[in-house]
Amino acid sequence: MKLGQHPQRTPFYGVLMLLTFMISGLFVRDLPWLALRIAAWIALLAIAIVGFLMTFRDYS
Repeated sequence: MKLGQHPQRTPFYGVLMLLTFMISGLFVRDLPWLALRIAAWIALLAIAIVGFLMTFRDYS
C-alpha cells in the first residue's frame, strides 16, 4: 500500500468535510448579506454532499 492510499482515509476525509459543513454553518447563518449567505449555503451543501458520499462509499 502506497503512502496516502490507506482504505480508511477516504471515509475519514468525508467525516472531516461533514464536520466542516456543520461548524461553518454556524458562521454562515450570521452573515449580513442575503446573497452572500445563499452562496455560502450552496457551497456548504456541495461540501456536505461530497463528504457524505466519501464517508459512505463502501456501504453500497
